[in-house]
Amino acid sequence: MNEELIIGMLSGTSRDGVDAVLVNFSHGSMDILHASCIPYPAAIKLTLDQLLATGAPPSEQLAKLLDENLGRLFARIAQNLVHEAGMEMGDIRAIGSHGQNVWHQPQGDRPVTIQLGKGTLIARNTSTTVVTDFRSADLRAGGQGAPLAPLFHQRLFHSEKEDRAILNLGGIANLTILPANGGVSGFDCGPGNCLLDAWTQRHLQKDYDDHGHWAAKGQVDPDLLQRMLADPYFKRSSPKSTGLEHFNITWLENMLADTARAEVDVQTTLLELSAQSISISLTEAGLPKRLLVCGGGVHNTFLMRRLAAALPDVVVESTSRYGADPDWVEGSLFAWLARERLNESVQNTPPITGASKPVLLGVIHQP
Repeated sequence: MNEELIIGMLSGTSRDGVDAVLVNFSHGSMDILHASCIPYPAAIKLTLDQLLATGAPPSEQLAKLLDENLGRLFARIAQNLVHEAGMEMGDIRAIGSHGQNVWHQPQGDRPVTIQLGKGTLIARNTSTTVVTDFRSADLRAGGQGAPLAPLFHQRLFHSEKEDRAILNLGGIANLTILPANGGVSGFDCGPGNCLLDAWTQRHLQKDYDDHGHWAAKGQVDPDLLQRMLADPYFKRSSPKSTGLEHFNITWLENMLADTARAEVDVQTTLLELSAQSISISLTEAGLPKRLLVCGGGVHNTFLMRRLAAALPDVVVESTSRYGADPDWVEGSLFAWLARERLNESVQNTPPITGASKPVLLGVIHQP
């Protein structure tokens, strides 16, 4: 085949499953040929939930077990994706796998970032070149290691006619700032869906609040909202990145401080926290004309409404209006990053992550 086919894979902070995207980069274009989101097996999902609830990095033994189990799972998902697309693994140039992030701590004397899903196993089981570990090189260069999406957003969405921003609304919300006449920058602005999902799982026994219907029934608690917005993370200037190590159910319980509140009102306030923290971050960065939204949160109708209300002077719309399915932008990112690594393209991460120099992102595993 003449096509340059690369698979991008990841499981985000929501841990709802593994996104896999088959991308054709031939002839200077970038076309998604097939994509899927495969839910985690119950045992892996439970183990990940228990691990992340501890608020601590995994033990060496647990990390090794999960690394191997996730590696085998990612390999099977890649093989099924290719089969469903009517192709063979021999047609695929490479797989870019971000794996499952379980710990990200870029600050302190010993910065560390852990993404599991063993690249050597994926390569061996698929007989395909695999690129993993996209954050570590940037971390070693003094950067945050995340977010990396702005590198890709610049390629997809930059306009010389208007200032834009891109919001990746996953478990954590991250922003890409794309001025019409300047370079790219970006940062994690705080919780996107992670706290909403955790509260929904606890009280409704559902994975998420479908379209935000539950949150829409409650009232914002202004005192709780201000207490949460007073968290030091929101006051930090960029570059900055965060994750479930910080914004988790324990953080929320501390914010509630044993004060009785209606469960639905807490959900409404958490949704308003996401909308307001994004709005504040975007205002501080300089309001664009247009905010394009991707990630699972784009399907939360109530959150999108509250976000638009918090940004009355900004056009808020899905990336789908610009030819990019919001569900597959992040998967496509890791296909693109794998291609960039194989082509030995150095990435200009310093304006985004604060790294001391541009870096080559990713580790290559040959079958």
